Amino acid sequence: MTETPLTGHDLIQDYLKTLDGSPGVYRMLNAASEVLYVGKARNLRARVSNYARPSGHSGRIARMIHETASMMFLTTRTEVEALLLEQNLIKQLKPRYNVLMRDDKSFPNILISGEHAFPQIKKHRGAKKEKGAYFGPFASAGAVNRTLNQLQKVFLLRNCSNAMFESRTRPCLQFQIKRCSAPCVGRISEQGYGELVSDAKLFLEGKSTNVQADLAKQMAEASDGMEFERAAALRDRIRALTAVQSSQGINPRGVAEADVVAVHLDHGQACVQVFFIRAHQSWGNRDFYPRTPAGAEEPEILEAFLTQFYDDKEPPRLILLSHPVENPDLVAEALSDRADRKVELAVPQRGEKAELVENATRNARESLARRMSESSTQNKLLQGLADAFDLDGPPQRIEVYDNAHIQGSDAVGGMIVAGAEGFLKSQYRKFNIRSEAGRNSDDFGMMREVMTRRFERLLKEDPERKTDAWPDLLLIDGGAGQVSAVGGILSELGVDDIAMIGVAKGIDRDAGKEEFYREGQPPFALQRNDPVLYFIQRLRDEAHRWANGAHRAKRAKAVGVTPLDEIPGVGATRKRALLAHFGSAKAVSRAALPDLMAVPGISEAMAETVYNFFHTAG
Repeated sequence: MTETPLTGHDLIQDYLKTLDGSPGVYRMLNAASEVLYVGKARNLRARVSNYARPSGHSGRIARMIHETASMMFLTTRTEVEALLLEQNLIKQLKPRYNVLMRDDKSFPNILISGEHAFPQIKKHRGAKKEKGAYFGPFASAGAVNRTLNQLQKVFLLRNCSNAMFESRTRPCLQFQIKRCSAPCVGRISEQGYGELVSDAKLFLEGKSTNVQADLAKQMAEASDGMEFERAAALRDRIRALTAVQSSQGINPRGVAEADVVAVHLDHGQACVQVFFIRAHQSWGNRDFYPRTPAGAEEPEILEAFLTQFYDDKEPPRLILLSHPVENPDLVAEALSDRADRKVELAVPQRGEKAELVENATRNARESLARRMSESSTQNKLLQGLADAFDLDGPPQRIEVYDNAHIQGSDAVGGMIVAGAEGFLKSQYRKFNIRSEAGRNSDDFGMMREVMTRRFERLLKEDPERKTDAWPDLLLIDGGAGQVSAVGGILSELGVDDIAMIGVAKGIDRDAGKEEFYREGQPPFALQRNDPVLYFIQRLRDEAHRWANGAHRAKRAKAVGVTPLDEIPGVGATRKRALLAHFGSAKAVSRAALPDLMAVPGISEAMAETVYNFFHTAG
């Protein structure tokens, strides 16, 4: 007689025999070996024994216990290690009953480079590998761009690449519109430029009062010395500095550095709002919508958010919270270890800090209300899409593809993603076309490459389709030919159960007259006033915007590259000398050997190297 396997409370009770009081992490799995929940414990035996009780649980925990068919355990040396391991496993496994932060995009910083006599100021995102001074994080690229725009007006620092800097022979437009001091052509000394860099760093460190007072003093001296043009330039810089100070928004006097984190919970949905305060200035805010299982409350949500959010980001010295977390000492210790300095968690009740938290909470509440309203509309559109195209149900993940190139140059494929929550921008991808299809302007070939790379990767990373990375609807820019080609690619890969729609403009190529194609079915159109039609147009336009933006970025990057960069022994100094002498790379390629030898800094041997590079057959 086969013995019935234990489940639920009985199973958990049986595991208690093997556990001791060590700290660690436990996983609860269902009958299909899917992880339901990941938890941490100061004392594994004591924590797991709570689940062995047959009553006294919330509905969510009771369902989780009922589904549990097995458990896994990992012991750690400390409870802090258990906390960090727990959050790593949650992000990796995405268990159904855990709070999960879904947007894990990095935040941009401002970087003043550190390995050049005339440092560059620029936006930076990702690992801080380049030497220099970093300031941030800023909530978005827009917040960085607005600040950089104003900083250039005030401090006149260059934003051009080192390659562009080395190749300049006359000031660029940035100098003409008073946003750069033109160090590339000697319009400012290294010492004078260094003073501008120092002032910019002081401002970004919150010491703008000193900078403004110094500028005012210089303006007065210039005016007294009858240097009216210099005085007017300093006046413009003071005005720009005043503008950037006023545009920073909330500028707390008593808080130099903090993140303000507030959560608002409504009908099981949560919004977490994060404001970044650095150098007594607000550097923007970002809202997050973590996945919250039924019954999760604010302390649990905030604790899970903090440990996941700062997993790959340096926490500030102070984090102001709208609600206390479940284990404040443990979380503070874990974040302090990560930052290698003390990190304090606080739930302020009065004063300026409480006002900052109240503002963040209000933004969280308003953002969640907007999202819930938009989500309702989005769900109606997805249902309408399913009805219009006879899909099995409303698609949860739509992938839209488009290609961009100019006569085959700098070809790029773009993929955008949309679902019940609108556009999922963190899921967007771009594909640099590597095959001959790009150079031959072969749209079918480019689509083949993009689709092959996308689905081969999916099949490699998630062959069992356990994650939400698999689409249930593809929108392709094109008609019957493109649909047939993509269908063939998917069939070759063994993926034949994903709905696909080709979107082609009608005979007049007029928006509103789109024709839709599906394999094995005749094309058809939607009514011009159909909301589903407008929805598809927005999806297609977003894919077009994304692909074109990626193409423009690739093309712009290639513009600064010249054949001189490929010549052995020609570095920035020799490149600048050649361009200054001949005016362009093309003129260098046509120059005779004696003319090349006449360039300052170009020896006879180097002149021969340059000449042979352009004139040797092969």
